[in-house]
Amino acid sequence: MNRLIKVFVISILCFSVAFSNAQNPIENNHQKLPKTSHYVDLTEAAEHSIQAVVHIKTEFKQKNSAWDSYFSGSFWEEFFGMLPYGNTNDYPVQAAGSGVIIAPDGYIITNNHVVEDAEKITVTLNDKREFNATLVGTDAEADLALIKIEETNLPFLTFGNSDLVRIGEWVLAVGNPFNLTSTVTAGIVSAKARNLNIMDESSNIESFIQTDAALNQGNSGGALVNVQGELIGINTAIASGTGYYTGYSFAIPSNIARKVANDLKTYGVVQRAYLGVSIMDITPQKAEELNLKSLEGVVVSLVDENGAARQSGLQEGDVILAINNTKTNSASELREVLMQHSPGETVSVRVLHKGEVYDRNVHLLNRKGTTDIVEQSNATAASVLGASFSDLTKRELSYYRITGGVKVTNIGDGLLRQSGVKKGFVITVINGRIISDTKDLDKFIQNNHDKYLAIEGVYDNGYYKYTYTIQIP
Repeated sequence: MNRLIKVFVISILCFSVAFSNAQNPIENNHQKLPKTSHYVDLTEAAEHSIQAVVHIKTEFKQKNSAWDSYFSGSFWEEFFGMLPYGNTNDYPVQAAGSGVIIAPDGYIITNNHVVEDAEKITVTLNDKREFNATLVGTDAEADLALIKIEETNLPFLTFGNSDLVRIGEWVLAVGNPFNLTSTVTAGIVSAKARNLNIMDESSNIESFIQTDAALNQGNSGGALVNVQGELIGINTAIASGTGYYTGYSFAIPSNIARKVANDLKTYGVVQRAYLGVSIMDITPQKAEELNLKSLEGVVVSLVDENGAARQSGLQEGDVILAINNTKTNSASELREVLMQHSPGETVSVRVLHKGEVYDRNVHLLNRKGTTDIVEQSNATAASVLGASFSDLTKRELSYYRITGGVKVTNIGDGLLRQSGVKKGFVITVINGRIISDTKDLDKFIQNNHDKYLAIEGVYDNGYYKYTYTIQIP
């Protein structure tokens, strides 16, 4: 009898629990979740990475203009890494940053703003050995540079695939900011394809990986690595009003860094591919205006008549949805994909045209509308004047009512910016010589022996002529 009573009581209790769970599914939902904990071991990645990250010290003849304007602003106080040693009015000026060894024979990638205009570059390894470094090449548009030291059998990091980086995954930020051996911080990937407009409105490479790993001054040019110890980004900037870490850091994706490093090593200048279109992000207002059913993709607002897109049938008003099956839901995402390719390569572009989706093969071209290799000598004007240039299209020549000229497409830290020249300025004459195209400009700069340049040209109004006087240091 007692046994029957016990069974009855237990049955009632079990029913009560089951009935309670059925009546309170939300309160008891946590019981259905897997009770597992995933431990992420970052020690091996850290031990491997710190050996390949270096301290970089640079010397300049005088204070770089970047100190005054390029790295300042209400939101962006500076790109971290430009640390002065002593009084900035003294000569020479010294600055510091970090770099990453990417090959055992001494090739090191860093930020352009760490080594730009440096007369002397000194690299200190994690084991305290010091080397003088030579500058292989720079790319101001990507804010990347390649330097080299004469040594072999060095520890190095291999490039990972930044396209596979996922929001929420753990990453390590490794830098050597104070020449005290490498420092490691950890965080997660907070966002991808961030375009912050911190370099130039027309920048082709602003597609940062955002993390919450703590970074401070001097980490610029250091490594962002995944748990496998692969290089997935080059640390470049922090969101701060003081120049010190306050929550978010930003890195150039490794797929862009690898392309830039390989081009600089092979050609001395980046071989940059272009679709030949101007694009806009799709806002709800733009979607309504174009009668689009979703906000996916980017809108083609202008097609260059001599560009790759025009040759493949793309038109104004088309929506680019993806390139090589990689979605392009923002201008920065599209630029990140393109930056990984070279002129002459063919990509598959998924386009929404008048309500129908098509896949078009686009044969990529360079800025000049060809697949020719851009030689390092052709970059002379860019390096001397601190800007990027392009030839004018027939439409632009007609608009400006001129027969030739060179358009300033991107302004970096250099002579043009210091003289007040702005993006969009069209150079037509220098020191009385007519400049018809970029070849003319490069040839003039290469053969120029004058200390002053009188640069004439026009802006978008196409009528009023401007003249800037520039002193060559």
